[in-house]
Amino acid sequence: MELAHSLLLNEEAYNQLSEFQKAEFIFEWLQFLEKLLPADVRENQKKLVEQLTSLLNNSPGPPTRRLVAKNLAVLYSTGDTFSVYQTIDKCNELIRSKDDSPSYLPTKLAAVVCLGYLYKKLGRILGNSFTDTVGNVLKAMKNAESQGRYEIMLSLQNILNGLGAAAIPCHRDIYKAARSCLTDRSMAVRCAAAKCLLELQNEAVFMWSTDLDSVVTLCFKSFEGSNYDVRLAVSKLLGTVLARALTSKQTTASTRHNFRRISLEEVMELLGTGFLRGSSGFLRASGDMLKGTSSVSRDVRVGVTQAYVVFVSTLGAQWLERNFSAFFSHILYLVSQSHPKAIQSQIDAISCRRCVSFILRATVGGLLGEKAQIAAAKEICQAIWKLKKVVDAAISDSNLETRISTTDVTASQHVLVCALQELGSLIHGLGTTAAPLLQDSSTGVLEAVISVILHPSISVRLTAAWCLRCIAVALPSYVSLLLDRCIERLSTLKSSPEAVTGYGFAVAALLGAVKHCPLGIPHGKGKVIMTVAEDLLCSASQNSRISLQRTQAGWLLIAALMTLGPAVVQHHLPRMLLLWKCIFPSSPKDLETEKTRGDSFTWQVTLEGRAGALCAIKSFVSHCAGLLTDEVVQRLLPPLPSAVDLLTQLPSIYKSHGNSLKTPSTVYRHKLYELLAVLPPKTYEDKSLTFLLLGNSIAGGSLEYDPYSICEKVAQGDSVPKPLPPVLSVISAATRLFGVMFSHVAESHRLQVLEQLLNSIKQTKGSRQQIVQLNVVSAFSTSLKHLANCKGSLGPEEVRKSALTLVMGALESNNPLLRCAAAECLARLAQVVSDTAFTAGLAQVSFDKLKSARDVVSRTGHSLALGCLYRYLGGIGSTQHLNACVGILYTLSQDSTSPDVQAWALHSLSLIVDLAGPLYHVHVEPTLSLVLMLLLTVPPAYSEVHQSLGRCLNALITSLGPELQGSSTTVAALRTSCLLGCAVMQDNPDCLVQAQAISCLQQLHMFAPRHVNLSSLVSCLCVNLCSSYLLLRRAVVACLRQLVQREAAEVSEYAVALVKENREDFTPGNVLKCPGFSSDVNIREIGLEGALLSLLDKELDQRLCQDIKETLTHMLTSMAVGKLSFWLKLCKDVLAASADTTQEEETAKVDDASILTSDSDERFHPFSNPRWSTRVFAAECVCKIISQCENAGSAHFDITLAQERKQRDSRDDFLVLHLADLIRMAFMAATDHSDQLRLSGLQTLQIVVRKFAAVPEPEFPGHVILEQYQANVGAALRPAFAPETPPDVTAKACQVCSAWIASGVVSDLNDLRRVHQLLVSSLLKVQAGKEAQSQQYNESTSTMEILAVLKAWAEVSVTENYRDGTFSASGLLDLVQADLGTLSKLWLAALQDFALLTLPSEYASQLPAEGGTFYTAETIESARPHYYNSWALILHATALWLTSTGFIVVDPDEGVTNLSRPVTPTTMCQDSSTRPLVKSPEDVNTDRFHLILGISVEFLCSPGSDAAMENIIACLRALQALFDVPWPRSKIGGDQLGVEMLNVLHRLILTRESPDIQLAALEVVQLILFAAQEHVKEKRRSAEEKETLPEFGEGKDTGGLVPGKSLVFATLELCVCILVRQLPQLNPKLTCSPAVQSGKHLLLSEDGSRLVAAALVILSDVPAICSPEGMLISVLPTILYLIIGVLKETAVKLQDGQLPLTVAASLQALKGLLSSPMARAEKSRTAWTDLLRSALVTVLDCWDQVDGLLQERDEVSLLTAITVFVMSTSPEVTTIECLQKHCIEKFKITLDSKEPLVQCKCYQLLHSIFQHPNKTVSYPYIHSLAPSIVGKLQETEKAKPENAAELQVIEEGIKVVAALTATAEEEHRTHLVAGLLPILISFLLDENALVSATNSAKSLHEFALQNLMQIGPQYSSVFKKLMASSPTMKARLESAVKGNQESIKAKTAKHAKNPGKSSSIQLKTNFL
Repeated sequence: MELAHSLLLNEEAYNQLSEFQKAEFIFEWLQFLEKLLPADVRENQKKLVEQLTSLLNNSPGPPTRRLVAKNLAVLYSTGDTFSVYQTIDKCNELIRSKDDSPSYLPTKLAAVVCLGYLYKKLGRILGNSFTDTVGNVLKAMKNAESQGRYEIMLSLQNILNGLGAAAIPCHRDIYKAARSCLTDRSMAVRCAAAKCLLELQNEAVFMWSTDLDSVVTLCFKSFEGSNYDVRLAVSKLLGTVLARALTSKQTTASTRHNFRRISLEEVMELLGTGFLRGSSGFLRASGDMLKGTSSVSRDVRVGVTQAYVVFVSTLGAQWLERNFSAFFSHILYLVSQSHPKAIQSQIDAISCRRCVSFILRATVGGLLGEKAQIAAAKEICQAIWKLKKVVDAAISDSNLETRISTTDVTASQHVLVCALQELGSLIHGLGTTAAPLLQDSSTGVLEAVISVILHPSISVRLTAAWCLRCIAVALPSYVSLLLDRCIERLSTLKSSPEAVTGYGFAVAALLGAVKHCPLGIPHGKGKVIMTVAEDLLCSASQNSRISLQRTQAGWLLIAALMTLGPAVVQHHLPRMLLLWKCIFPSSPKDLETEKTRGDSFTWQVTLEGRAGALCAIKSFVSHCAGLLTDEVVQRLLPPLPSAVDLLTQLPSIYKSHGNSLKTPSTVYRHKLYELLAVLPPKTYEDKSLTFLLLGNSIAGGSLEYDPYSICEKVAQGDSVPKPLPPVLSVISAATRLFGVMFSHVAESHRLQVLEQLLNSIKQTKGSRQQIVQLNVVSAFSTSLKHLANCKGSLGPEEVRKSALTLVMGALESNNPLLRCAAAECLARLAQVVSDTAFTAGLAQVSFDKLKSARDVVSRTGHSLALGCLYRYLGGIGSTQHLNACVGILYTLSQDSTSPDVQAWALHSLSLIVDLAGPLYHVHVEPTLSLVLMLLLTVPPAYSEVHQSLGRCLNALITSLGPELQGSSTTVAALRTSCLLGCAVMQDNPDCLVQAQAISCLQQLHMFAPRHVNLSSLVSCLCVNLCSSYLLLRRAVVACLRQLVQREAAEVSEYAVALVKENREDFTPGNVLKCPGFSSDVNIREIGLEGALLSLLDKELDQRLCQDIKETLTHMLTSMAVGKLSFWLKLCKDVLAASADTTQEEETAKVDDASILTSDSDERFHPFSNPRWSTRVFAAECVCKIISQCENAGSAHFDITLAQERKQRDSRDDFLVLHLADLIRMAFMAATDHSDQLRLSGLQTLQIVVRKFAAVPEPEFPGHVILEQYQANVGAALRPAFAPETPPDVTAKACQVCSAWIASGVVSDLNDLRRVHQLLVSSLLKVQAGKEAQSQQYNESTSTMEILAVLKAWAEVSVTENYRDGTFSASGLLDLVQADLGTLSKLWLAALQDFALLTLPSEYASQLPAEGGTFYTAETIESARPHYYNSWALILHATALWLTSTGFIVVDPDEGVTNLSRPVTPTTMCQDSSTRPLVKSPEDVNTDRFHLILGISVEFLCSPGSDAAMENIIACLRALQALFDVPWPRSKIGGDQLGVEMLNVLHRLILTRESPDIQLAALEVVQLILFAAQEHVKEKRRSAEEKETLPEFGEGKDTGGLVPGKSLVFATLELCVCILVRQLPQLNPKLTCSPAVQSGKHLLLSEDGSRLVAAALVILSDVPAICSPEGMLISVLPTILYLIIGVLKETAVKLQDGQLPLTVAASLQALKGLLSSPMARAEKSRTAWTDLLRSALVTVLDCWDQVDGLLQERDEVSLLTAITVFVMSTSPEVTTIECLQKHCIEKFKITLDSKEPLVQCKCYQLLHSIFQHPNKTVSYPYIHSLAPSIVGKLQETEKAKPENAAELQVIEEGIKVVAALTATAEEEHRTHLVAGLLPILISFLLDENALVSATNSAKSLHEFALQNLMQIGPQYSSVFKKLMASSPTMKARLESAVKGNQESIKAKTAKHAKNPGKSSSIQLKTNFL
């Protein structure tokens, strides 16, 4: 195939190929040429033209001829045009040819196509040649067959397109030809003719002026017997022509004078005639019409319906807004009684209503923005009011002329149904944005709907109820209100039959809506409804006039009540089961007596009641599965046998009582079947299977067929449920039940059942027989499915035989649906029998049939049977079987005489490819070649064949899978073939085939991404993104979703690039742009992302919307950070589109038209009036963008950094620079009408506040950047606290308030007051208690709101407690302080509730019967999540409050609070009788303490893996706060509680990696230890007072620790866990393993160091709670090992000479341990000494461990450790000679260190040792080390210090010697002073030297002088002696002193001059 990639056709290669390969080769070459051609190819043009025209004679297939034509046209348009006339003549010649053989046909067609494209591309350049061409083509059409007519029409369309107005001379001829084609036999020709006429009407004025009537009539005729594609094409033509006629502005002089503008009424009249009378003409009403027998065919009606939609879409949304009332009244007129023929039968009426609803949904629902929709809804209300008046008048006149009035009333029913449905759908779509509409009293929406609930027609009553349900779902705040109103009317009007059913329906519909309203309804409503229902059922028998209605309404209410779910139903279950038991006779005898007694009316009531009861139980089983315990099932079963018995009696009952019982008995049967199908089959034994499956024509569904469906779940969004008529629905129920029961019937009975079914088929004839057969086969198929699922067997041989008879008879039926069902059934049969011989037999039968049969029916049936067999039995065993299958299907699929056979065979083949998997690989190449060949040759008109080919190609690509990436030649060839196939399918005019092409390319891209040309794929996707075909849009978006997961940026760039090139696309006329939506302009301005967003806004299909959202989310995650401004602008445009229009209206009332039509406005707003759901998505996107930026880097949240980087590179973009936009978007969303959008807006605001709170404002230091937006934040929050706001919005707003106050953005109290006031107002609402809660929503919503308020206050309170002492903190605490009294009570109450709710289920009986403080007993389940959401912060705040009061405060009026009940924990689990009247403060405190402790420990014991970090941290902080106060510590000090808590914390540390959690846990551990220490101290003190001295502390006298009981053991366990996790080398078990290299130092992270340090602090606290014995035996060695281990592992030199945090902590711990009083205690002294000596040896060994690593060790740390030992232990530990020598050795080595820092530290340590009070300790060190120190100092006389570090060393050295001098005995002191003075004097400088000296020399000079001044007076005798003996020294000293005095004088003089500076200098001199 690579050889095909050349400019000229490679004829050598071409001639070597086989016939079929030639076709492939040509197509590949043409494709390549098409990509090349826009380039200049003049030098090769002649040769190319020859090659291309020669191809015309090669009888090319449809795709090839189209490409040849395109290439020729482009070639001429870019190159020279002089030979174009020859080409045109040649084509005309080919068309004139007399050769009519089929083999020559492709050549003729190719010539026709070629002419079309040449004229389309070159147009008027071709001069007048077109008249001949058109004439020639039209002549050829006269005797052309359908393919020819099809291609000629499309060619004429292209010619007209290219020539434009120049073609006027031919218009009439073309019009005539197209007219005849528009009613052609072939559907494809009709489509082509419609496209041709659509092109013609652009220029041919007569089509929409003088000939308008005939065009319209023609279109109506064309709809007769049409298919979907024809209806689409013709309706587009009809709608466009009429729109053109309406809007045309006739100004040209040439037009006829008698032309007049046509009015909207006339256009509507034309369409309406078609809708009502069909294509039989306007005035020439045929005889049938007059007799009233003919009815309009459904095809015409549906076609006209689509034409209405096209008409309105073409005129656009503005036009619809302006003319809505005229349009609406016309549409309603279509179903009004003025056309009795249109609605003569119920089925007709329903189909008309469906059409009208479709028109309204597609126009009003699809085109109008939210504002216009609200206006439309008002208009609809007006219409309802008008109709209502008519009905009222008719009803009130009923006494006079009864007959007329009834017709009048029924007249309005269909109109009302349509109006109500549209009103409901509109409000449902608007959601909470419809609130203003309902509040507008002038419109009176609710009144209008409720007023028609009493309409005499049941359909109207049902639709009104449905409309109420829509209102309830859209505006949950109305549910309770509407329920109350309807229940009240139902009770007052219960003697009117209409009111009982109407309001019954309404209540049921509203109850059905509750599950769509997350806020629910008050729990008590269930009780009210149950009472009403019981009342209706009980009073049904009192008044025979309304007994039927009351029975129906009663059971309907109960069925609807069941949808509220188990929480509500369990309270009413006993009453319902009682009613259920009573409605059926209890024994067969009662049933008999019943039969003899009743008349037709009582039977009607009885059947209605029992059907209702069955329905209620079914509703119970499906909605409350949780309540179906064995006991309940046992109570449900007894009535069932008699229900089934009644079924068998029905035929005899309505024999005796006439036909009026037919419908009730069918309904009863249906409901019984439905119930049995949902009950588990085990629960009932097979009673009877004798139902016949008969049925009738297909009909539309409608609500009135089954009122019970009004409260069931709806399949999709807002569409009304459409149950089928009882006659049909009973069949589908029977089919389902048969499927379940047949598998449970004894095998012996199965034969009888099948025989019976076969008989019932034999007894019927004709079309009825087919229907019965279809029902029987599908029922049997369902039962086989159940058998296969439960691995059952079918039974003996006879059963198989009759099953086969049943199926085989159907397999050759001429009804295609029945053939499909039979093939499926046959395969399932083989699956159940699962016997290879049986299967092979079945396949053989089909093989034989297919070889012999010639008729289409048996060939299609049996070919599908083969495919299905393979599908259900995958790899039927042998490969030879597969070969045979494939061979036969190959042959069938090439049978070009019958497209049907081809389509079925290919479909079957695709099933086999799909399931054969790897077995199929041998056949892949031939199959692919076959598919390609057919794609290149089958005419496009046969779309079914192409669709089957698409399925095959898809299956082949899937079976090849990742192998497609291979590089071998065979794989490359396969891949090229797949791509070729996709290319052919992309050009197919059928949208399904295009969709398949896209999904094939999607598969290829998944398996072999490098080989799919992404840019051409993306351009194809962009072009089809707005196709009017849903399936094509779905395929496009699904493909995009996959592409952007890998290559979002590329896809986005290609889309924009494609639009910029904006070449004219040669797409066949399939891309119908969405009305009012042109993809090009959008993608150019707002990118592919924007185009997807606007598609999301207009799209109604749920699945597609979901895919678009996912695609956008993928694009956002991979690109938002890079294209930040672009994404934020998109979101802002969507959110602002609605906001701006409102502001515009407020500022000035400009004329609608001017606002909407001005271009400038369009350009600023790519999105006009987006729907609320789109705006919610945009707000969610903003949140996602923020989180993406958070992962991308800190510059996004640091304004200084962002500005710097932006200056460096202007392309950089950072989120913080868009803060104003973020706030504005959040504000717009938070203040919208739509509640969902408000929630999203508040969420965005919360995220913005949290993320940006700490960003400082660089221009105003000390302030933060968010401060300037406080007004916006306040304004966004205020509306959420308005009384009418739903609780979920208020709860969210509370979170934002607390986040804002706690963020510390605003420090000024007055500014904070605004937001604070909002919280205060909600707190007042909480205090009002349960009674004040509104009865609008479920009680759990008030729980949600209260807890949100308390949690918000808790957050503020907690934050303020932790704020550092900034100036605002005190003020803020005042804000909370004022309400703390109230808050604390409420917090404690909430915690008490939470504690009760977390009790395990076995304690349920102990819960208070009436519920908790903030939840009611009935709503306990729905309240739980709200408590789980907020308890942690409340716990923390309560703990802090208790701490701050120190557990001292107990309210005097504890028992009486202003809540509905006392809310302190004193009420916990006690009833009022046993509660003591007043509790002592101690008891109250204990209760509170245990409450907090209990909740915390329970949670920390097992925080779920999903538990939020914040909750764990809050819990630990609460414990910390609790144990900060002595009283609670006293509670756990001596208690087992402490040990348990340590175990819990240990477990927490093991399971949670977060350092924050571990640190917080360690802080709690420390406090627990502290409590234990206090406890031990207290005990010791009291023992000393009593003068008894037992040992206290753990370990008592024996020293043993008991794991699990010992606090010390638990503490050690926990510390070891932390230490070993951070420093694995500490674990002796691990150090031996190769994984841990000993001696290698790990640098711990900052968090790691903090953890280790905290653990060491805890270790050093342990000794205080041990007895001396316990300490020695169990604890001391461990602690020493750990402390020294940490020291050893982490003593690493740091750059700045600082000690690492861990080293400092270990030294501190060591010091604490060594100076423990126990080391001095008599009993244990010797043992301690031994242990401490060992420890010292370990420290000393650290040096010697690894020689090579010595340089890493930090000598300073180790020396410090030695010093700690020397200074803190008793002398006998360190004075033992060997140890002492060793220590001194280390000091000596370190003194010689080259590093000044180390030397300096060493001097400091020695300084402290030399001053040790015990001489035995200090003297050896002095003797060994003092000489070398003095020696070192003497050396420095020569080498003066260079820098500050060296200077410090000298200073420290001098300090040491000076200290030594002070401690030495008298006789040695003189020597020392004599040694020191010369050194000091040598550091002095004379005046000249002082000026030029370095800084360090000067400092040294001053230091020496100061020391001399001190030493001189101290040791004056030595001093004087020395001075006398050395005159040079004396002179030096004197000059220095003199110089010093002068400088002091100079300074004081300076001071006098400028006194201002004195203070600072003072400080410095003082410091020295």
